[in-house]
Amino acid sequence: MPRIRSWAEGPKQPTVEGFAGFKVGMTHAFIVDYRKRSTTAGQELAVPVTVVEVPPLRVAGARVYTRGPYGRRVVAEVWGSGLSEELTRRLPAHPASPAEALDRFKNAGGDEVRLIVHTQPDLVTGVGSKSPQLFEVRVSGEKAEERRAFALQQLGQELPADQLTKEGEFLDVLGVTKGFGFQGHIQRWGVKLQPRKNSKHRRMIGTLGPHNPSFVSYRIPQAGQQGYHRRTQFNMRVLKVVRDPRTDPITPAGGFPHYGEVRSACIVLHGSLPGPAKRLLRFRTPIRSRVATVEKVDLRYLSTRSKQGA
Repeated sequence: MPRIRSWAEGPKQPTVEGFAGFKVGMTHAFIVDYRKRSTTAGQELAVPVTVVEVPPLRVAGARVYTRGPYGRRVVAEVWGSGLSEELTRRLPAHPASPAEALDRFKNAGGDEVRLIVHTQPDLVTGVGSKSPQLFEVRVSGEKAEERRAFALQQLGQELPADQLTKEGEFLDVLGVTKGFGFQGHIQRWGVKLQPRKNSKHRRMIGTLGPHNPSFVSYRIPQAGQQGYHRRTQFNMRVLKVVRDPRTDPITPAGGFPHYGEVRSACIVLHGSLPGPAKRLLRFRTPIRSRVATVEKVDLRYLSTRSKQGA
């Protein structure tokens, strides 16, 4: 599961700045090109799209952080009541915070408020895990007291995906790429094979660099870990938000390969995303966004044909 190290300056009204979902798979769609500077602007074209299932997150607790010379530290923490039994698979059971802890949270001095949320794997049929993923999402807002009050209102509640994004807006997507383990020089970097009559090895590089400086630079292609890296995709446009797949079918005939059927809410994004099917992806308010207005996406067709030739 990727970790978000920095957050964007969100809207002035209190709202969540992050979400999460499970990668389902890819298909294609026909849209009217919305890119004004594109050579095909205004024309209909086929684009690859990725489907991500986004069942609602449940808020388990909230924290207030303050920043000091040694980094952030927690100054107040509260936990909601009625936590799900599945959460005990991830961490010991937490009793609901008493009234004194709630009062300390309301008056805590800090510069950042975050919600402690977890996924609900029982709502997803394509993922076999029963243990929920637990992580934090930042609460945006202009005033600290409004952010703290918003966090207390959300304790024990569900967060739907449409609180974070709408059709036509951008998202940053963070994920962990497919892992291929330890690979050699050729497979990892695509360098040229040695000649056939080479006296040592064909599938390795010819030199480790010059004598001076007398160390091996990181620029030299060598064998090592390939894949399973944390990556961030900036400014991925949301083409469609499906709140109920039963009334708006999105699963192709025979189901998505390695995933199955989509039964919860899902979003469709333009382009590809890191990681295999079933892997958790985290979303964030775009940190590099330059688009001020939301454009209406003209989605003409979304393919639900079988991906298995059925």
